[in-house]
Amino acid sequence: MAKRHPRQSKSDATAPARPDRDPKHPVATEIRVPAIHDLAKRLRFAPQQGRIWLDDQRMMLMHISSLGALRQELIESLGKETARGLITRIGYQAGTHDAAMARKVRAGFNSYDDFLAGPQLVSLEGMVHCEPVALDIDVQRGHYFGDFYLIDSSEAEAHVASYGIGNEPVCWMLIGYACGYTSAFMGRPILWREIECRGMGHAKCRVVGKPVEEWEDAEDDLRFLQIGDFVKWAPQHEAPLPATSRIAARLAAAPANSFGVVGISAGFNTVCHMVNKVAPTEATVLFLGESGVGKEVFANNLHRLSKRADGPFVAVNCASIPEHLMESELFGVERGGFTGATTSRPGRFERADGGTLFLDEIGTLSLTAQGKLLRALQQGEIERVGDTRTRKVNVRVIAATNVNLREAAKAGQFREDLFFRLNVFPIQVPPLRERRDDIPLMMNWFLQRLAKKHDKQITGFRERAVDALFAYDWPGNVRELENMIERAVILAEDGGSLDLCHLFTSGEEIDTASFILKRSGNIGQSSETAEDVAPSSTAIPRPGLEETEVAMLRAAVVEANGNLSRAARVLGISRPTLAYRLRKYHIPVDGS
Repeated sequence: MAKRHPRQSKSDATAPARPDRDPKHPVATEIRVPAIHDLAKRLRFAPQQGRIWLDDQRMMLMHISSLGALRQELIESLGKETARGLITRIGYQAGTHDAAMARKVRAGFNSYDDFLAGPQLVSLEGMVHCEPVALDIDVQRGHYFGDFYLIDSSEAEAHVASYGIGNEPVCWMLIGYACGYTSAFMGRPILWREIECRGMGHAKCRVVGKPVEEWEDAEDDLRFLQIGDFVKWAPQHEAPLPATSRIAARLAAAPANSFGVVGISAGFNTVCHMVNKVAPTEATVLFLGESGVGKEVFANNLHRLSKRADGPFVAVNCASIPEHLMESELFGVERGGFTGATTSRPGRFERADGGTLFLDEIGTLSLTAQGKLLRALQQGEIERVGDTRTRKVNVRVIAATNVNLREAAKAGQFREDLFFRLNVFPIQVPPLRERRDDIPLMMNWFLQRLAKKHDKQITGFRERAVDALFAYDWPGNVRELENMIERAVILAEDGGSLDLCHLFTSGEEIDTASFILKRSGNIGQSSETAEDVAPSSTAIPRPGLEETEVAMLRAAVVEANGNLSRAARVLGISRPTLAYRLRKYHIPVDGS
């Protein structure tokens, strides 16, 4: 069962019927909102330096009339659809940043007090006063339903001042904030919709939020967030979409080998914008970025969005082919061209004729191979190994590298003329640690796909697992996240949820200073007050995986009063697995 707010009624039979309320979710007769002092004391003014701080985030005061003027200029110059998308995404990113602050300030209280930090932060920031109507949260099972009044919305006030009362909701930034904050808090995409608005003449605004898949027509709202994976956008099967929604798509259609490049962050949207711009042209494209960021997925989608979409997409990893075979792999070989060549066969260039050739890790090519590749690119023709004639090829080349080719060219490790031939349209793909706003979407995307792949029912992520995934530095980027969640799905019990002990099992360095033992026996944040921490526990600056696992095992046994079956359920593992780990670390059943 999902956790219910302490003062939330178990039945809404006495509540007045509302056609806009989801009957599957309960209504709260009274929701206790925690004191705001812990958040307010993090707001600091430094007028001598011209700075305002909210925790570690720099803030600014802004006139509501200026906000209204900005909205009006965006709407008039870009159109309402595009302007709404921009404003919604600005709110989304603000929400994800505040979610990180809320986890730090209130972690370990309870799910409801932790979550309500977000509505309180928008009040503290002067955006709106939030009054909860109904709230039902279970992070572990991925269950969420929220119903809030937004009282005295500054955004609605600014819009009405410019345009008067209309027939559509106008709190776009607040909706984006709610989506970003709740998605980050839950570790899965949560979509909010404004069902009443002062901009429509209502006395106050009202918003409802629940998981994306529970909305029947979520696409109408997702186009403003650009939540999706443009791996799934197939132009030959769909009508053209507005520019703001080109990469929006349904999760179920993703190919099995996809990295799952989904996102909402500014970095992700910038890459998508660049891909959409260059895709219809014939320009050579160079993807730059660390290993594992999904460069091949972006390249594949650039091909699908191009005029060559009906042609082949041929990918080759230059680092995986031995140097003495590189020429034959790229250009083909004629029978007898070298010892062992008993048949003629085309190379990658010929196989990609009429389509796209993707050269991954191109920085690993030898100088000899670079020279032959340059000729093929400049002349549009290739010559098979052992052949005496040239063949024309019509190929668009997309390259990718995780090394700085400009610096490599200066060092004499990469041909400068080839670099300039490839560097026609460079696209930098940012690492995952620089676009953490995308993590909740990726977590949910991978969990759905990998649970289906391994035929398991996984309910979601435990709160501490969500915190750890946000805090981790992700040196392996999206590929590492996918591998970690796949490993966790395999380790977790069927019908259970993913926890720390399922995720970080291969020596990953996680900052677990925030995970310490409290008097209650639960794992809590080290930023909590000293009286909440067990006297015998000591916060180690960067403890290893073993120390973290031991603390979690002890905490679960204490919380379950020595009942191993219950402790195993708390951890999301089987009782035999728990018993084995207790023996491994010599932990007595009494947790001492």
